[in-house]
Parts: sequence; structure tokens; C-alpha cells
Amino acid sequence: MLSAHVPSARILVVEDDPLLASHVQQQLCAVGYQVCLCQDGNEGLQRASTGDFDLVLLDILLPGITGLQALQRLREQRSVPVILMSALGGEQDRIAGFSQGADDYLPKPFSMDEVKVRVAAVLRRVAYERREGQQVGLDPQLQFDEARMDVSLQGQQAELTQTEFRLLELFLRHPQAVMSKAFLYQQVLRRAYSRHDRSLDMHVSHLRRKLQALGYSAGRLETVWDKGYVFTREGG
Repeated sequence: MLSAHVPSARILVVEDDPLLASHVQQQLCAVGYQVCLCQDGNEGLQRASTGDFDLVLLDILLPGITGLQALQRLREQRSVPVILMSALGGEQDRIAGFSQGADDYLPKPFSMDEVKVRVAAVLRRVAYERREGQQVGLDPQLQFDEARMDVSLQGQQAELTQTEFRLLELFLRHPQAVMSKAFLYQQVLRRAYSRHDRSLDMHVSHLRRKLQALGYSAGRLETVWDKGYVFTREGG
């Protein structure tokens, strides 16, 4: 249940199955969330881009444009957390979703209890990270924008996803420490590690690419084969 003193989160559900959408709305409203519905990819993108939502539940197979197309365009504008929903539960479909900037992935069919747990987990992570306080001094080059969950260098935004931001913050807080994939899955993705799950690798790859595009040079994010990843300070 939501704490009474915490303002209820606003959630946008983009789902073209009216019965499923209505059921999700009823279940989430019952625990205190404010839930809006739409059934079309174009409308979902427009509302997610302009509305003040704390989270978007986005189906992949939608009329208009697909959920993946909507997510890709949304990430060019905003970093609002997104949970994808789809009957396409294969590894490549999950990778495609995470590569476009999804924060979590709900394979259909799912239980309403799982929906509520996943929603609460993502919102809790976002709230915790925003309470973490000022990031001043965490890195000599990067400026942290807590409201957008993003970083910038000389005024240029990295356009990080929520997951990429969490990864970067964890690496910067623990330079030179080798972090196993199992640890990173638990701390950042909040789920158990599977050797066949490549979503963490995708997030790290995109984080590297975005830092490189900024011209970031204060450190390197390196792969430690058969172990995980390490963030190395330049000159450290």
C-alpha cells in the first residue's frame, strides 16, 4: 500500500486491449495511484511527452506507432520511467526494449500483483535516487541534474535513461572497484542475474557511448572478463 503522506504517483497506461487496460487501471487506482489510459501509440507518445507523469506503462504492439517507436521518440525528449508490456517475451525483444531506454519489462501474461510490485519498485528507486542529495563533487567533469536524472558536460546533456543514470552513479561512487554482474543486477536492475540475460550489457554499452559523445575523459568504464565491470579514474 502507498504511504498516506506520500503524494500519489501519476501513471500513464498505453494499452490497446480495453479490458486489460481497465483492469490495470482499477488495480493501480485501488492502491492510491492516479492512472490515465490511452490505446494508441501516437496518442501515448504525445501524452507521455507533454503530461506530468511519474511512470509510463507502455505496450509494444499498438495501433499507430509501436511501443518501441514511441519509446525511442520519448527518450529524445524526456527521461520519465517506462515499463514495457508485451507478449513478445523473447530475449531479443527484451534487449530491443532495454536498448530503446526501457526501465523494466513485463512479459504477458502477468498478474496484477506483479504489476503493482514492478511499478512500486521503479517509483521507489526514482524517489530514493532523488533523495540521495546533491551530487556535487561526485565527478570533476559531470554536472548532475537530479530532476531529470541526467548528467551534462559543458551544458550538453547526456540524455541518460533512469537505469543508465543509476549505473553511472554507482560506478562513480565506487571507482576502481570491480563490480560483478550479479551485484549490478541486484543493485541497479533489482532482479536476479541470469547468464543469458544481456540487458545489463546493453545498458553499459549505451552508457559508454553517451559519455563518449559528451567528450567525457575523467574516467573509463571497462569490462573485466568473467567478472563484471570497473570504473577507472584517469590518472588514478
